Amino acid sequence: MKGIYRMLFRPKYTIDTIYHLKTEKLQAMGIKAVFSDLDNTLLAWNKFETAKEMDKLNQRLQKARIKLVVISNNNAERVGKVLNPYHIAFVAKSKKPLPFAISKEREELGLNKKQVMMVGDQLITDMQAGNLAGVQTVLVKPLVETDKWNTRINRFFEKIIFFFLALSHRVTFKETLKNG
Repeated sequence: MKGIYRMLFRPKYTIDTIYHLKTEKLQAMGIKAVFSDLDNTLLAWNKFETAKEMDKLNQRLQKARIKLVVISNNNAERVGKVLNPYHIAFVAKSKKPLPFAISKEREELGLNKKQVMMVGDQLITDMQAGNLAGVQTVLVKPLVETDKWNTRINRFFEKIIFFFLALSHRVTFKETLKNG
């Protein structure tokens, strides 16, 4: 049972926030695209205060020739409202934890699995989708401690998964990428 939990949910890496990803490290790893969740990963779900940070991250990645693509379960209107002003590509209604949106976007960019990193704040949606798609996965600490009602349900089940992965007391979020 533990094996299936590890395969589906365990992140390859952890970091405290997507904003601490170092482009030099990503380049050394061969990463050509960072796929990211939107809510509580790039942007607090209930505030847009990190939009400027998101723009700066996108500019840093662009300078390093790394593409930022948001993979979100939200609808295109919600995601586009936030990302279009910053010219950040996105896939809406991605149906995470299914891996299809990640795989399709990776293929459209002409990248292999090792060249893509999926970053998110949830095991059940982001890590599972990334792991099923076979890309590098990075778990971040949520930007805010509150969640939308549907995410609160996932957080309840995440506690159980953390227990089965024996991660509850070992997950630490540092300023640099750390093996999960």
